[in-house]
Amino acid sequence: MNNIQYVAPQSIDEAVAAMAAANGTGRVLAGGTDLLIQMRAGVVSPGIIVDVKKIVEMTTIDETSGGYRIGAAVSGAVIGEHARLKKAWPGVVEAINLIGSKQIQGRASAGGNLCNASPAADSVPALVAAGAIVTVQGPKGRRDVPVEKIHAGPGRTTLQPGEIVVSFTLPARPAGSSDAYLRLIPRTEMDIAVVGCGVSLTIQNGTCTAARVGLGAVAPTVLLVEDAAKALAGSRLDDKALEAAAAACRAACKPINDKRGTIAYRTKIAGVLLKRAAGIAAERAGRK
Repeated sequence: MNNIQYVAPQSIDEAVAAMAAANGTGRVLAGGTDLLIQMRAGVVSPGIIVDVKKIVEMTTIDETSGGYRIGAAVSGAVIGEHARLKKAWPGVVEAINLIGSKQIQGRASAGGNLCNASPAADSVPALVAAGAIVTVQGPKGRRDVPVEKIHAGPGRTTLQPGEIVVSFTLPARPAGSSDAYLRLIPRTEMDIAVVGCGVSLTIQNGTCTAARVGLGAVAPTVLLVEDAAKALAGSRLDDKALEAAAAACRAACKPINDKRGTIAYRTKIAGVLLKRAAGIAAERAGRK
């Protein structure tokens, strides 16, 4: 194994400087649940590991104008224990808490799950449905990016050299709003999603006034399915609207055949999960 440098900066500026100096060989260590496995498998061989667990902004959860800012290195376990966040965004929290086992959740972060860039990442469809904004910082400064714009393909992101994901911002919730995330897996626990679906809704007087839908494991990147959201918005979530949204999800699918599922199966399940997740989100939002 090559010699590897290790640094544990105290600030984001220091972390960015270390990543920039590495000339593309730097890797961020947030939880390490993906990075260490990749290193042992010889998939990556970093010149420097930048441990961001000592950076306050990246390891805290803050309430901001009715919304939430979640540091990219906050563990799933800490997120799952945050009562107010869980009440406001139950779908986001349950999606993040599906990353690995209880032991893994003590280290794994939503930031790492995003940057690993798996099309089947559990946290990402829920964050897409939530309209989460990712704050990224690099040598050229700081920028905000919709979470659905981060993935470029399996294992690839749109992050520029030296950039790191700092945090996620979830918007304030209007009254009558909630969300849900569902996935289908071959086993009952700790498996990779065959399909994952996140739905966020606002319900006013029985009518859906706003919606977002995120779909995972059915394309090279997690999808924002705008046509599904349009089918739900303005409806009373009746069977016709739900079927139209399910059809939009099926139409958006560009899956592969593999040992976990066929193209036809994944496509069908995308519609099924949309209907179920929308129903759960609506009940949480207090639909009468």
